Amino acid sequence: MGKDRRSTTEYEREYDRDYEDDFEYDTHKAARSKCPGIAVIAFVVTLVAVLSVGGIFLLIMNSVRTQKSDNTAHEALSEWELIPETAKENKKDTAEQTEQVTETAEINIPEEDIEYTHVITTLYDDSITIGFAGDILFDTNYAVGNAFNRNGNSASGVVGSSLLARMNAVDIMMLNNEFPYSHRGAPREGKTFAFRAKPESAAILNEMGVDIVGLANNHAYDYGEDALTDTISTLDNVGVEHVGAGLNIDEASHPVYYITQNGLKIAFICATQIERLQNPDTREATATSPGVFRCLDDTALLDRIRAAKEKDAFVVVFIHWGTESTTEIDYLQADQAKDITEAGADLIIGAHPHVLQKIEYVNDVPVVYSLGNYIFNSKTQDTCMMIATVDADRNVSLQMIPAIQSDCKVMEAFDSEKQRILGNMQAMSPGIRIDSEGNITR
Repeated sequence: MGKDRRSTTEYEREYDRDYEDDFEYDTHKAARSKCPGIAVIAFVVTLVAVLSVGGIFLLIMNSVRTQKSDNTAHEALSEWELIPETAKENKKDTAEQTEQVTETAEINIPEEDIEYTHVITTLYDDSITIGFAGDILFDTNYAVGNAFNRNGNSASGVVGSSLLARMNAVDIMMLNNEFPYSHRGAPREGKTFAFRAKPESAAILNEMGVDIVGLANNHAYDYGEDALTDTISTLDNVGVEHVGAGLNIDEASHPVYYITQNGLKIAFICATQIERLQNPDTREATATSPGVFRCLDDTALLDRIRAAKEKDAFVVVFIHWGTESTTEIDYLQADQAKDITEAGADLIIGAHPHVLQKIEYVNDVPVVYSLGNYIFNSKTQDTCMMIATVDADRNVSLQMIPAIQSDCKVMEAFDSEKQRILGNMQAMSPGIRIDSEGNITR
């Protein structure tokens, strides 16, 4: 920031002082001339010359000052853009400009992927940061949804300020959207819990810095087909991408791609193997009907992973799996983690159990089995935000940001509580090491 920030007037004053010194010297010299007439003529000629040169000099200085001012403003803006809390806002503000990168950087996007691809700028040129958090709920018929509503349909006061700052700082932020947005539909018969939020509550996602949500879960279809289609249009309206559900199976299963200014491609694929029934309440999308992308039979999921890998993407699989309310993974999670990594996935993030589960490496691929609730109910329980950093060589590192959900709020954990949560995850995950800042290594 150490640029000269003096005003134009200050520059002019400085120049005037220099000019006055020159003028004083010339007049004194003329006064000492042996010939008064010649002195007068010399004085006039000198004055005209100085004024002419001075005028030109002032114009040049003004031009230089204007350019410097523009450069200083640009540099100040660049530094402001690097402040974590504002990085996401600037990224979204320049979305239209970054779409033009496809031409200047010669990024080739297959025709079938154009509607599912976003070209973005990242905070750092040599890496991309991706934030993940677990289940959220905005349904005002439940305590946590009502908490957002009481706070003016805002995340402020419900999600802690440090977590909001982190969510807005990462290049891409993803959550599990465990409900539809709609005023239409009726609860699916026989469901113990059926969720539905008002469409206007989707704006909370913008405040939380959310870029993409997973819809492949066992509550996206709670109020039927109309509510699901309303959910898709509502998310489109607030500029939040979705994956894992669609108007047909191609849309529901299609990866969403993000390409950085340097050509690093990230693919997000979302699927659910809950409920584990042949005829589940949550309808699977078909060639002609809306629904979610199901993977109890994971053949189609593995095909999607392989196809994304062939397009040179770093593949993230965001999957709804496991058994609720237990920290132990089940056999289907273990089996599918192996299948998914062998198909080419580079990172697996899980949801559904509503509690934290272990982290391990399967075929050298990090697997976060469950992120737990993020802000889903009033219970007091440990949770986290997970930050993945992917470098230009496709290496991925993870950092766990411990948090606590309690009394319809979620707050980042600090000091002893932070170390307690990290210690619990370490004890749960014998194959990894977690340092005091939550950085995870083999």
